[in-house]
Parts: sequence; C-alpha cells; structure tokens
Amino acid sequence: MGEFEDIDFSDMPDIDMDAMDKLHGEAADFTKMTQSVTSYSWNIFRYFGDYIHVASIAILLYTILNSKSCRGFSQKTMVITLVAFISRYLDLFDHAQSAYLVIFKLGYIVSFSVVNYLFVVWNHTVDVEKDTCSLFACIAPAAIGALLLTDRYSVLEVLWTFSEFLEGFAMVPQYVFLYRDNCKSDIGVAMFVLACGLYRIFYALNWIYKKAMMPHYSDMQSWMGGILEIGFFLDFLNGKFRGNSILAQTVLAVDDNVNKVVEKVEDKIGISRVINKGNLTQVRKRKGAGGMENEFDMGDTELCDV
Repeated sequence: MGEFEDIDFSDMPDIDMDAMDKLHGEAADFTKMTQSVTSYSWNIFRYFGDYIHVASIAILLYTILNSKSCRGFSQKTMVITLVAFISRYLDLFDHAQSAYLVIFKLGYIVSFSVVNYLFVVWNHTVDVEKDTCSLFACIAPAAIGALLLTDRYSVLEVLWTFSEFLEGFAMVPQYVFLYRDNCKSDIGVAMFVLACGLYRIFYALNWIYKKAMMPHYSDMQSWMGGILEIGFFLDFLNGKFRGNSILAQTVLAVDDNVNKVVEKVEDKIGISRVINKGNLTQVRKRKGAGGMENEFDMGDTELCDV
C-alpha cells in the first residue's frame, strides 16, 4: 500500500471522467491519479476473472464443435453476449490501449461471432421450446437503464453503459433454458455456466479491491450490472443444489407472461411459427380458416446425430 499512502485524494479536484477514462486513464493534469487507477486495475482478481472468462469461451466452443450440436445452450444468451461485447468495445476505435486489452476484446467479439455462426449452421439442434426467454425483456431494461444512468450522453458512453447492464441479463436465457430442462445438462454446459459465474465474481472482487485501495474510485454502472448477474448466478446454484430458487419461479412466470403477449400479437397478425417437439417438427400457423389455429404435422424428423 506504499504507493497509495503517498497520494492525497482530498486535494484532488473533481475530474470529469467518462467510462473509457476509468478503464484506460487519460493523459492530462491528473497523471498521478490515473497512474494509480491503472496500477490498481491490474490486480490478481482482474487476471483471474479474465482467464476464467477465456476458459468459459473455450469450453463453449469445444463442447459445440466436439458434439457438432448446440444442444443445452441458449442461442439468445449468445446473441445478447455478442451485442454486449460489440457495444462495449467500440472504444477500440477511440482510445489507445495496451496489446493485452486489444487482444482480449477482439477475441471476445470474434469468438462469440463464431459461436453465433455455429448456431446458424446447426440450428436444427437448438431446442427452441426451452430457449423461451424474451430478448425484449432483457434488452429493454438495459436500454432504459443506459439512457437514465449514463455519465455522459455521447454515443460511446451510452453504448458502454448499455453493455454493462445488458451483460447482467446475458445469462438469464441460459438459466431459463436450464430451469425448463429441470437443470439437466451435460458437463460442457455445466462447466460453461459455472465459469461464467466465477468470472463475474472475480471481477466483483476486483472492484472491491480497487474501491478499498482508492476511495474515490467509482464505477456504478459496472457494479449494478455485476450485482445483477451474480445474483442470478447464485440463485441458479441455490436452485441446482438445494432446490430452492426464488428467482427461478419469478423468471419463469415473467417469461411465460411475455411469451403469452407475443403469441397474442402473432394471433392478430398471422405469423407462422416453427416448433420442435422432440423428434416431431410442427408448423403452427396463426389465424387459420375460420379464425382457428391450424397445425401441420411435418412427420417424424431426425433433428441431429450427436
């Protein structure tokens, strides 16, 4: 703590720092402060969080490629995660950064682009009946929170804030998927979920460490998104091992209600939906003759060979 003890924060002026400055610092009159921020940002908790995050992505890619199947994973979680990373890492075009950050950020974007591509290639292995979480229910609160709680109303700042809140909801579709699957999953899915949760916990420890070392440090948007994500993760573990998940019932109830609204809208505008039921594929067409709902049996179809 020697370096920290030499810094007198009380004499420092209030500095208008955006989210990017918090991460990268800014070459200005407060060089001593930003050097301290940078120093304490690179701590053991941060490194553990980064490498566990990389491990989660490696597990995800290996499981999908090894089985040539996306079964057990939520496609909506992958879409939300990719959107969050793209929204957050636009700072690559605006701030000079270390090679470490550039490699990690580009790696996250590229890897989840590949994952989403694999979901398109092997879309017949996606269990849509379990991947029912509404994307709107995850994106809308994040967008509203970004508009209300951003530090600055610039494009990069609003999108960065949006990404922090959106990541808090990123794993919700995966949890809904597993709740509907009665928490049944193979080892690859289980390890992916566990690694994602641990990554966020280590990042929370990183924030606590930085706050303890630098009382003036504040990153409220990241903290709020992190608390939300960790809360969902701990509740999932509680439901998995103790069968007592308070949020599971709430999430599923909200999810069901949202999907009922979506179905009512589809009824009115006549949208067709493809539904996979085990090995039986059906096409449900809204508003058939006489206003009745029609189902067309496509026959027994083998979805994939795993």
